[in-house]
Amino acid sequence: MNIKEYLIEKSLSIIVLFLVILVFLLIVFMLIEAIPAFYDVGFLNFVLGSNWIPDNGEFGILPMILGSLYITSIALLISIPLSISCAIFLEEIAPNTLKNIFKPVIQMLAGIPSVIYGFFGLTLIVPIIRNNLGGNGFSILAAAIVLSFMILPTITSLTQDAIKSVPNYYKEASFGLGSTQWQCIKRVILPIAMPGIGTAVILGMGRAIGETLAVLMLAGNISNIPTSVIDPIRTLTSNIALEMGYATGIHYNALFATAVILFVVIVFLMIVSVYIQNRYAVKEVI
Repeated sequence: MNIKEYLIEKSLSIIVLFLVILVFLLIVFMLIEAIPAFYDVGFLNFVLGSNWIPDNGEFGILPMILGSLYITSIALLISIPLSISCAIFLEEIAPNTLKNIFKPVIQMLAGIPSVIYGFFGLTLIVPIIRNNLGGNGFSILAAAIVLSFMILPTITSLTQDAIKSVPNYYKEASFGLGSTQWQCIKRVILPIAMPGIGTAVILGMGRAIGETLAVLMLAGNISNIPTSVIDPIRTLTSNIALEMGYATGIHYNALFATAVILFVVIVFLMIVSVYIQNRYAVKEVI
């Protein structure tokens, strides 16, 4: 190994070590700030409490947990069929001309700022819901519809990569047995690519749970347990963004405790994603 390669290797090692230390310090900082809230309120009371009234010393995030789950679930129900369909079309059906046009357009959706999606929802989605379904329009449904378009490029791109990674000899064997293109896609390609598709969905879910600005603009930001998709709701991320600017004392610590819960959810999703990739990955046959 020459000196240049040695320096590059050591530099990369230092960068990776620095990132690991940075993440560790971030976790430690959040825990230090959150522990007073867990201690004063009680962990179960904090997670399962239904009232968030800082002025009265009530800190329960259950409505916000449910709000985040409801919005994310509906967004996934909308985006998963669209994303998988787009990925199948781009990778297996579309000619190269259309693929070269549509793929950059879909990827460009991931680069649009959240505030643009929020304004789109404010001017189009919210009035439609208000005029046709009732309420004031700021609701779980409005946030979920916009969020579904925000996570669509993530799921589509990763699903397309999963489909593309299916070895050609599986497809050749399927066609050799007389399968049509759709039969090959349905019975061969999708089952083999399913671990990658599952990972794409989980990463899209993590992206949806962590979204702040667009949800802040559309969900209504009322901390209550919803009974309908047109009810306003507050999510975990919105709660932190709304109140961190003026929170003090135990209120400040409670917001960090909210961040810890959110962080745990995201880490859990990442672990599940890695497990799916490793457990169900198709091994190459040589």
